[in-house]
Amino acid sequence: MDKNSIITCNLSSNNELQQFTPESALAFLKKGNQRFSQSTTTSRSNSDRITTARNGQYPLAIVSSCIDSRVLVEDIFQCGVGDLFVTRVAGSVVNKDILASFEYACGVCGAKLVIVMGHSYCGAIQSAIDKVKLGNITKLLSKIKPAIDEASKDFDGERSSKNQLFANTVSQFNVRKSIKDIRQNSPLLKELEEKGEIKIVGGFYDLETGIVDFMVE
Repeated sequence: MDKNSIITCNLSSNNELQQFTPESALAFLKKGNQRFSQSTTTSRSNSDRITTARNGQYPLAIVSSCIDSRVLVEDIFQCGVGDLFVTRVAGSVVNKDILASFEYACGVCGAKLVIVMGHSYCGAIQSAIDKVKLGNITKLLSKIKPAIDEASKDFDGERSSKNQLFANTVSQFNVRKSIKDIRQNSPLLKELEEKGEIKIVGGFYDLETGIVDFMVE
């Protein structure tokens, strides 16, 4: 394969989707991220992909990411039209609407993975640590507080938003909390996971390296 080319799913039928397992879908995204982090050029024929996708969608995964403009989910995994469902909310928190979106992606459309992805230098995480209070943001940031409390227990160092190591640790705990919340609050997704039909995993995206570190728990 030319180093400047890209392999994408662009699945055209449910039969093609069913050839993937949760494990192979995760491996596919890991390879895409590896190409991205190694600066392999993205090259796609979007017009062809759009034409193919108009008759239906069969994404491999649903990724819940922060709204951060530096976190370009499809590019991070070198995916394109029809490959992924993507939801975005500040701090990658999971609320009822996000949870319902996960259920739609997996229960209705057959996606193989649920990925909750945090990232480094996250403004929402830093704001939560700083106890920012502003309009509706206050309620959203309160969802991150349990992760701050958990991260603080054994952290040896300055527990502030200025300490990037601490902020990253909070972000990773927040992802783990979100995964736990998914299993607790969605019997549907929990059952699909127990049957081996899906995987629920976490990810942490490093803005400096472009690498996603996956947490499979």
